[in-house]
Amino acid sequence: MLLPVRRRAAMIAAISLASAALFTASGTLHAQEKKTLKVGVSVGSGEQIFEVVKKAAAREGLTLDVIVFNDYQLPNAALAAGDLDANAFQHQPFLDNQNKSRGFDIVPVGLTITAPLGFYSRKIKSIDALPDGASVGIQNDPSNGNRALLLLQEAKLITLKPEAVKNNTATPLDVVSNPKKLKLVPLDAAQLPRSLDDLTIASINNDYAEKAGLTLARDGVIKESPKGPYANIIAVRRADKDKPWAQQLVKAYHSPEVKSFIETKFNGALVPAF
Repeated sequence: MLLPVRRRAAMIAAISLASAALFTASGTLHAQEKKTLKVGVSVGSGEQIFEVVKKAAAREGLTLDVIVFNDYQLPNAALAAGDLDANAFQHQPFLDNQNKSRGFDIVPVGLTITAPLGFYSRKIKSIDALPDGASVGIQNDPSNGNRALLLLQEAKLITLKPEAVKNNTATPLDVVSNPKKLKLVPLDAAQLPRSLDDLTIASINNDYAEKAGLTLARDGVIKESPKGPYANIIAVRRADKDKPWAQQLVKAYHSPEVKSFIETKFNGALVPAF
């Protein structure tokens, strides 16, 4: 028996709405169940750790496509542009600075490692031997440059303006006391290891130090405490922070085999922050 026209029209409309809702739900579920992630990491130790993370991620149903960067300025730009799903190379102060200065909306979703910063030298074996007028290389990016200056102050080599210390915004312009008349030389982080022959000491991030064959325990003349505020993070776009795949990635990084690898491979130069 044929249904009245109005009733048939209502049923067709209801079926159409249900189909549309099902299609939308299916699309949303598919987006949440992302199974291949592009993750940006820094050259050196980041690459090595993520070879282990890949295996742990596979158990979570994730395939990681690891993209290696040798410039700290690029991974957040790539993430913000949608070329990456996540990155793992930076600490929170660096991310805060990049979000503010470059207009990114990137947030942390999990901790990775602490990489104690160090000053290295090929000319002296102890910081007590640092001569007056020595050339001192520091990073030219605001976050790591500030970190290097704080480390020099901890070593009682310089004094910084209190407000710069409080706000983590120290630059060479904030040095108010420099009894040894040290010559501060800001350089790109990747350039510092290559400049060691021309500098007396240089602040070098762990990944670049490792690539240059330097170790903090053997070659460092000033060493940052591993319990400082500079734990590295896994970061994503804010819109993705609650996606299941983001938490799966963090879970993979926090697996026992990754923790054991960090502790065994790097012998205190890198410390698990989780």
